[in-house]
Amino acid sequence: MLKFAIDVDADAAWHALHSPAVLSEIYGPLITLEHLSPDDSPETAHPSYAVQMRLFGVIPLGRQLIALSDSIRDDRIGTVRIVRDSGIPLTGPLSSLDVWDHQMAVSPVPGDRRRTLWRDRLVIAGPLTPVLWPMLWVVWQWRQRRIRRIAPSWAGD
Repeated sequence: MLKFAIDVDADAAWHALHSPAVLSEIYGPLITLEHLSPDDSPETAHPSYAVQMRLFGVIPLGRQLIALSDSIRDDRIGTVRIVRDSGIPLTGPLSSLDVWDHQMAVSPVPGDRRRTLWRDRLVIAGPLTPVLWPMLWVVWQWRQRRIRRIAPSWAGD
């Protein structure tokens, strides 16, 4: 699990979690996401949608179903809003995974409501998990750096 603070308020971070355009920005330029349905667009959030992933915009990595659901919990530091992606890789190397449970949680940083505590957890399982995990770990480190870098731009969205 990754846990880090970002320089934007929790409301803006929550909005960003639901934005396909922000998701594309987080992964880019390492991984590009192309929306597969004509009804889907990077500007419009839907509870579920499919994307084609490409390494550096060129090498196909497969298709991924993104299926989002929301929940809100209270913990010792206050209200925590959680987005859960229970979609699944449809094609490509990641499709060997039987379990894909990605949860992203945001809450105000205690004592500084202008900043957000971001928690990011991915649970995977499948026959190739030992082979895929190191690659996914690298991508998760990339995501953290990108999120920290671009989060301040979410304040105006």
